[in-house]
Amino acid sequence: MKKSKVLVALLLCVSMLAAVGCGGKELPVEDTTPTPAPTQAAQESQGTEKNDPTPTPVPQEEVKTVHDLYAEGTTLRLACGYNSAKTGISFSADIAGEGITLADGVTYHTGDLKPTWVELQKILGIKIEDKYQGNKAADEFKYWKEQLDQVDMLTGTAALLTEYGNNGQLVNFAEYLDLMPNFKAYLEANTIVRLSITGSTTGSNKGAIYFAPYFDGVNDIERMPLMRTDWVVKLLDGEGSFESAAFRNLAGAAYEPYMPTSGKVEVDVVALDGTKTEKVTKNYDNAGNIIKTMNDTLAKGNVTGVEAVNMLRTYIDKAYNGYYGTTRSNLFIGQNAAWDADELVALLRCVVANPQTLNGTDNVEGLFSREDSNTQRRVDMVRFAGILFGVRGLESRSDYLYIGTDGQLHDARQDEATYEALERMNALVKEDLISESFVNSSNEKSATMLENDLGFMSYDYNQTQTILNQTKLNKNGDEGEKYMAVMVPVARWYDGTNANGVYMRFTESWRSVKTDAWAISVAGIGNDKNKLYAALSLIDYAYSEKGQILMSYGPDAFIKTNADGSYVTFNFNGKEMPVIADATYTSLWELADGNYTNFARYYLGSTLSFVKSQAFEYQCTHEVGKEGAGNISNAIGLGTIKHLMLEVCDNPWYTSVPTVLPNTTVENTLLNSYTEITNGASGYFGVSKGQNNLLINIIAGGYTGDGLSDRKETLNTISKTWNGTTYLALKQQAWKRLADYYNDYINK
Repeated sequence: MKKSKVLVALLLCVSMLAAVGCGGKELPVEDTTPTPAPTQAAQESQGTEKNDPTPTPVPQEEVKTVHDLYAEGTTLRLACGYNSAKTGISFSADIAGEGITLADGVTYHTGDLKPTWVELQKILGIKIEDKYQGNKAADEFKYWKEQLDQVDMLTGTAALLTEYGNNGQLVNFAEYLDLMPNFKAYLEANTIVRLSITGSTTGSNKGAIYFAPYFDGVNDIERMPLMRTDWVVKLLDGEGSFESAAFRNLAGAAYEPYMPTSGKVEVDVVALDGTKTEKVTKNYDNAGNIIKTMNDTLAKGNVTGVEAVNMLRTYIDKAYNGYYGTTRSNLFIGQNAAWDADELVALLRCVVANPQTLNGTDNVEGLFSREDSNTQRRVDMVRFAGILFGVRGLESRSDYLYIGTDGQLHDARQDEATYEALERMNALVKEDLISESFVNSSNEKSATMLENDLGFMSYDYNQTQTILNQTKLNKNGDEGEKYMAVMVPVARWYDGTNANGVYMRFTESWRSVKTDAWAISVAGIGNDKNKLYAALSLIDYAYSEKGQILMSYGPDAFIKTNADGSYVTFNFNGKEMPVIADATYTSLWELADGNYTNFARYYLGSTLSFVKSQAFEYQCTHEVGKEGAGNISNAIGLGTIKHLMLEVCDNPWYTSVPTVLPNTTVENTLLNSYTEITNGASGYFGVSKGQNNLLINIIAGGYTGDGLSDRKETLNTISKTWNGTTYLALKQQAWKRLADYYNDYINK
């Protein structure tokens, strides 16, 4: 029996991490197909061997493709954008104003197509009519779903597009793959992408594809722990004892030890110089558990901030047998970091109890989210709980689903371990270690937290947040202030290799197909073959080498060129990629404060969908951002941070659940009726601004009544009252069909 036949692990496994049990056979890839895309951490450290995602176009001599099959000047009506009027394909009034002149020398006005789409019109010989209403993907699709004859292409969520595609309302791209050489090549090289966008595995439309996948980077770490590393140095480094004349007392202990209180734990780390791996030992017999030590002392009376720091210093020296020397901060911020949840909580206690030392005020906030009043950002605290306490599914690509060691789907919302982790986070709230603004959902933002020297740590995207070193944090030019990515924590993960779990670093925050996508309306194009092939041509071009550059960088006018018109390039993870023009870089800062994503979406019209190369973003990343993410990339490359895989693996626990599962129309009708767990707008697990999320609520305020008064009652309510058990069974049916489809048709 083929090994793949006994696997339901469907995602591609990164070869450099074979040591964690990814031993599935390599899928066949033709020479003309692309290689997986690098993204954030890899982009920011070129020491990790990864290739650029851009595919080599298939030779087209004497072969008809969609690019040859439509009339010049064909009009396409596009209801496409990202999530607001600002991020559509045309300029909104609040961006263009009375007219805005960009680096290409062109002045654009409200309603004008953005440069990327002007260029696309020229390249493809089409005319674009913008019908976008300025909504998020789900809402934009819902606006048009009863009038699909009014648009040719539109934005939606992958789940909605799959559902309506199966109802016959969206074009099935799979029927035209032989005419789409670039798109076909990309899918052949990235099997998990093909599986993630497979809309049906049964009937006449088996293998259907109803949307073009969007990647905001792929095959790399996404979110990272971010920390004021200069504060850690102030507290932990140096000879002798920590001293301060101004401090606070620790709050009463609510958090209890997560790590062992006796024995030893050995973990792999990258050596400080970054060239190799080595093992370090957490010796609890020698040092005790720092949380237990602090809690026992608190039980006897007050503990000052100074005493807490010296407890932590002593613990680090003893637990690691002097490994970190007087640079104890490296336990948290070094290339050789080995910190865990307990050590972080001890550090957080030290941070909030020593505000005068750190910012000269009477207050410092510990953990915070980017926007403490925005559910879309507050949910990052739930995701952080997952990597702190070894819980799968809290950073899933599909609801809260993950694949277990048994090869079956599991729902984190129905796992007891999830609520144990949330209760631990709530204990941090009780100790004032999570920002008051997060707890009260008030309008505090990360930029303000850093600008006012208030916030210590968050869990977020590297480029957009570390740019705040330049725009907010180091406003006075203090090079000692650093807000940067730090290593993923050590936690106990139950990956099936040891019955008692494995203490290791693992992240579920791994880039793959995103949930927003673009589709083609059957009613919109009607019987007009020109519209059909022009729309398919747009999609196919976006996956070509040149198309991926356009969709990431914008037109050539925004790229630095040589005298002969060729690109000036730089080595980006082993591939020569374009350098942005000087005028583009200047505009980036003048218009978007160095935020690449906002600049690209607001002004260029790029990075709205399809494949986003990280090469542009890399050039806009602050040096502090490059440093921290570079350490993480190196650790990933050397295998000390394990993660979800994008290849067939022996151990299905390491596979990323596909972004969309091919449930049938009947199944989707049932799923949609379970509004408490499937409807973000009115349910209990929303992840968008203004929505309710039970998991966030438990962190901020603990359990409430009405069937949610404690852990046991909450689990029962979700699984029974809210139909969680049936929901999971329906998702499992789709997963099994997808596994069978993979084995029978893709890996045959």
